[in-house]
Order: sequence, then C-alpha cells, then structure tokens
Amino acid sequence: MARTVPPVAPPPGPPARGSLSLHRAYLRSPLGLLRLGQLGLGAAFWVTVAAHKYEGAAHFALFAAVLVWLLTLALFGLSLLGRWELVPWLGSRWLLTNLLHDLALGVGLYAAATGIMGYKAGRKSYCNLPGYSQHCLYGAYLSASVCGGMAACLYLFSGLYCLLRRCRDQRDIV
Repeated sequence: MARTVPPVAPPPGPPARGSLSLHRAYLRSPLGLLRLGQLGLGAAFWVTVAAHKYEGAAHFALFAAVLVWLLTLALFGLSLLGRWELVPWLGSRWLLTNLLHDLALGVGLYAAATGIMGYKAGRKSYCNLPGYSQHCLYGAYLSASVCGGMAACLYLFSGLYCLLRRCRDQRDIV
C-alpha cells in the first residue's frame, strides 16, 4: 500500500505592499512644510553658487549644500510616501533620524556654507561700485549667503520641532 502524503501549503510570500500614495498628513504638518522650504532655499543656494564662477572654499560650500539637499530630498520623499520602514535600521528610528539630520547636518553644514559665502561676498564688495567694468560675483555670493542662512534657520526650526516631539514621547514625525 502506497502511503499518500498530504499536500503541503507553499511558504508565504513577501507581504504585499499597498499602492503608493501620498502621506497627506505629513505634507500638511509643520515638518513637511519646513522640508519644502529647505528644499527650495537649498536649491536656490547651490544653483546660485554653481551658476557662477567659484573657487577655493566655495567648493566645500557647494558640496555641503548639495549633500544636505540630496539627503533632505530623500527624507522628504520617503516621508511623503510613508515608506521610511524600508530603510534598514533608520526606519524604526525615523524621528531620531530626522532630528540628527536637521541639527547636525542641516544646521552645521549650512552655517559653514553661509559663513564661507558671506566671507567671499565681503571680499568681493569692492566690485559693487558704479563704473566697475569687470564681472562681479558680489551679488551671487551675497544671494547664496542669504539663502544659506535662511535654510540653516529652517533646519534649526525643524530640528527643534523633532526634538519637541521626541521629548513628548512621540515616535512619529506627524
């Protein structure tokens, strides 16, 4: 007599992921609005620097601005889609990740970049005189410095917002 083996159910597949949709509560939250401002001012900073002739320490300022801008874009995109759980190790600590990004990277690097561009604007202030015929970088450096300072303030505000949520034992960004 042949012994029949009962059919075995196949192993479960990966959990089905829902369709991508916008996390509208995040977009309307203070952190979402601050992120939009950070992205706008950050883009204005690095486009202004990159569109003009730059040398010396402005290379670091441009690198810092682009690095922070790209990381902010990644945080914003993952938060907007509600997919931060997909990031290994950081997804379970998303509020802390945002807090450290804002205070350490955002404020620190944008403050340094703002200082560099402000110093360079001060060194080029002579070319703002009437009758100066050479190409003047004073306006570009000053504009980048103002955008960088405003972006650093927005990063400080968003970092303080995340810190406030963390101190109130809230673990989510919204």
